[in-house]
Amino acid sequence: MNNNDNNNLMQLASGALEPLGFEVLEVQMQNMGGQPIVLVRIDRLDEQPVTVDDLARASRTAEAEFDRVDPIAGEYRLEFESPGAKRPLLRARHFERMLGLKARVRGDGHAFTAPITAVDGDRVTFTVGGEPVTLTAGTFQANLAEFPDRHR
Repeated sequence: MNNNDNNNLMQLASGALEPLGFEVLEVQMQNMGGQPIVLVRIDRLDEQPVTVDDLARASRTAEAEFDRVDPIAGEYRLEFESPGAKRPLLRARHFERMLGLKARVRGDGHAFTAPITAVDGDRVTFTVGGEPVTLTAGTFQANLAEFPDRHR
């Protein structure tokens, strides 16, 4: 699956789920030798925890849209999950929610795990070895590297 295909699946899932109050964080196509799996990771736009009922509702709605559009040749399984402990951090607001927690950062010439210390617009600052490193959200990959003590 190429980036274009993945972007199309992301747009399809987002179009179906955003009206329900969900944000599609990422879509991954996985093929472990059997039937391909399309994994859709969602979060709630109101920043409340994702529930099992939320996952079921998202699944029903997106399945209907995927069946209507038929974006993938052949059979596949559509699965949904919440962001979990290794939550992807994609937008500045994701970093704002996790201020003070450590993130694992890759890309834009960087690879480190460090606390998120500031967010200003789309600029995210981490403290790496005692020095500030500021990057632009969306130009690198980041995941939460520690689990918060409460939902954020």
